[in-house]
Amino acid sequence: MSRATTWGGVRRRRLWTEIAIVLGVSLGASAVYSIVNIISRLTIDTPLADQSATINGSLSDREWLDLTYQLLAIFFDLVPVALVLYLLAISGGNPFRRIGFDVQKPASDLGRGLLLVLAIGVPGIAFYFVGRALGFTVDVVPAPLDTYWWTTPILILAALRAALQEEVIVIGYLFTRLRQLGWHKWQIILSAAVLRGSYHLYQGVGPFFGNVVLGVVFGWCYWRWGRVMPLVVAHWIIDIASFVGYAWAVSTFPSLF
Repeated sequence: MSRATTWGGVRRRRLWTEIAIVLGVSLGASAVYSIVNIISRLTIDTPLADQSATINGSLSDREWLDLTYQLLAIFFDLVPVALVLYLLAISGGNPFRRIGFDVQKPASDLGRGLLLVLAIGVPGIAFYFVGRALGFTVDVVPAPLDTYWWTTPILILAALRAALQEEVIVIGYLFTRLRQLGWHKWQIILSAAVLRGSYHLYQGVGPFFGNVVLGVVFGWCYWRWGRVMPLVVAHWIIDIASFVGYAWAVSTFPSLF
């Protein structure tokens, strides 16, 4: 066996180890918990349609502590994003330019992001209500925070956290590493899409398939554009509409909730 072959094998093992560690401290762990969660949901007498899932819940009944915990949670959830950018940096090149996570093309990124919102966000909301009607999606409560002066800014930050976590890690980082491992286009796109769906399983079977479809579209767009920024823009806008829009609806029309 040649030295080059031996080094190639060592490099592949290191990349797989790195991927396992990154996913283990971020969305891979979320996927495992979600799988266990959906098993739990499906093995009790209560139908999925009568169950609920809470996002952005209050972390304390005291306002200042709730705000503190919310900010800390957002900060530490973004540490894996910093980690993958660091790992990409030490493996060569500018990590921001490498995955298109920069402001070099603001107009193009914004336009493409808005296009994705229309193409994926609006049908995604419709798919959620179809899933609720058919009984395979739980009642997702995206913003049950008490209404304080800081509620809307925190929900916007929470939406940004989700956008950065999912698009930078699952698309920018994972696509880069799987390419280096020799995976082909659709192997990468479909694998990342299934991962995306898996960590949404706690919301029910419907959101799993909905997010797999979203992941395929986002993955294809990233492969074509070579930029993660439009995906971050689209994801952020969609989640702001879900989080802040829900909070606004609850405060404006409390009798409906």
